[in-house]
Amino acid sequence: MLHEFTRTPRVAYFSMEIALAPNIPTYAGGLGVLAGDTLRSAADIGLHMVGVTLVSRAGYFDQKIDAYGRQIELPQMWDPEKSAQPIVCAKVSVNIENRVVWVGAWLYRIEGLGGGIVPVILLDTDLPENTPEDREITHFLYGKDAAYRFKQEMILGIGGIRMLQALDFSITKHHMNEGHSALLAVELLHRYTYQQRDLRPGEALYDLPAVRKKCIFTTHTPVEAGQDKFDYSIVDRIAQNEFIDLQHLRKLAGEDCLNMTRLALNLSEYVNGVAKCHAEVSQKMFQTYVVHAITNGVHPHTWTNAGFAALYDKYVQGWRHEPEQLVRIDQASEEELWDTHYNSKIKLLDIVHQSTGKQLDLDLPTIGFARRMTSYKRPDLIFSDMERLKNIAKKYPFQLILAGKAHPSDTRGKEIIESIHAHIHELSEDIKVVYLSGYDMSMSLELVSGVDVWLNTPLRPLEASGTSGMKAAFNGVPSLSVLDGWWIEGCIEGVTGWAVGNGDVGNDQGDINDLYNKLENSVLPLYNKRKEWVNLMKGVISKNASIFNTHRMIRRYATEAYML
Repeated sequence: MLHEFTRTPRVAYFSMEIALAPNIPTYAGGLGVLAGDTLRSAADIGLHMVGVTLVSRAGYFDQKIDAYGRQIELPQMWDPEKSAQPIVCAKVSVNIENRVVWVGAWLYRIEGLGGGIVPVILLDTDLPENTPEDREITHFLYGKDAAYRFKQEMILGIGGIRMLQALDFSITKHHMNEGHSALLAVELLHRYTYQQRDLRPGEALYDLPAVRKKCIFTTHTPVEAGQDKFDYSIVDRIAQNEFIDLQHLRKLAGEDCLNMTRLALNLSEYVNGVAKCHAEVSQKMFQTYVVHAITNGVHPHTWTNAGFAALYDKYVQGWRHEPEQLVRIDQASEEELWDTHYNSKIKLLDIVHQSTGKQLDLDLPTIGFARRMTSYKRPDLIFSDMERLKNIAKKYPFQLILAGKAHPSDTRGKEIIESIHAHIHELSEDIKVVYLSGYDMSMSLELVSGVDVWLNTPLRPLEASGTSGMKAAFNGVPSLSVLDGWWIEGCIEGVTGWAVGNGDVGNDQGDINDLYNKLENSVLPLYNKRKEWVNLMKGVISKNASIFNTHRMIRRYATEAYML
């Protein structure tokens, strides 16, 4: 079953979450979707990779919203047997709390458009050999407490390396997508050691340069507080004899706690941020390291809806393999481009009606906002001045569609969802606003292709990259976004969308004023000028979609990181 993959040396891509398909809940948000898009592009262009992640049988969670706007989290179980093949030829073990925890695996195949296949190994501890507690280690994505998370990261990093070896994969590089998998480098230290004559018998020194040469680290976290950290008391209790000694570990991962980002930085030869701005912020945080910049992208075929894909097939043949060809979208007529978008909007508003019972107006400009609901994303920024918002709507009527999940432990994020529903009620006589529950990949595609404007309002500089606006771009939808992450590179004012704010760090009031000014004076007045709006759509496709895609991104990884 695996022989076809083990004959060729591969890059191993480790990620705590990978969005394999919309109906497989092995992802929570942007990090997992990026991972899935990365591997899909690798399969499309024939790059030899293998993905490693957890099976996450219980998924993230399914979201419902009650009558008061409160988020309700429901189980999101899935059966890997229906989508993946069991790997019966190998099991590995990891010592956790002095117990032997056995790790099995499933094989999922990502099939590329050109015939390439990228295997994904889904690690699973739900085996009869394990205790009930250990069988659940790979169940809940980002679930439970710090001890549970650390066990998961041991399975991902240490168990993942051992599984690849047991399956006889030949790995040239290990790419860590965020710090969750950094323990893989600790496992590699056990394999790259050298003896010295002046050491006591059996004592070894770790060959750090050899391990660094094998590792690549992509950081997504632009603030210290967002990094995975574990108290050494937890590490010592759970890992015990499975690790290198704590004295060496402290030198690599931090004296006060095990900082997974620090560990990955110290054991990787190539480190990169996910946008130019993010790399600059990271470089200031990690001044003794060299942080490169490879801006994220999205997978062209996955994030282009059927209508626009057919349009591109007609005028820009080969765009799926070479999305840079989308610069030629000017060949499409104004009528065809608008009709394609209008049909996408019809479909979205039908979904809204079926889901909420509310009937939105096809002819009104529709603004979309959907992402993880957390305070730094500022999803409620547009509601900051309700009277001004109402006055704008009197002059230029518009409607809003919002969606997104808050992490179960993010109390503030849940409060924001409740407050948004209160705003929806307050605006009911003036502006149609709907909130869709159960945000996932399928809903995301309908939103980014069916709205007229994509809104993004993060607090600078906390948006490492962001990719939702890139998905919108593949469907001709312009962004109205704060100048942070990828949008600093993608924004050409009035050509690909509009900037909110001037790039100042953490300027809430300035962003609020500018958001309303742009809505009232630039965005909404332009919508009824059909020719100008379609030209805007062409600018979005030709200047954003052609660049901000994972085909360009993975080719840069291949030449700048994987071939080192």
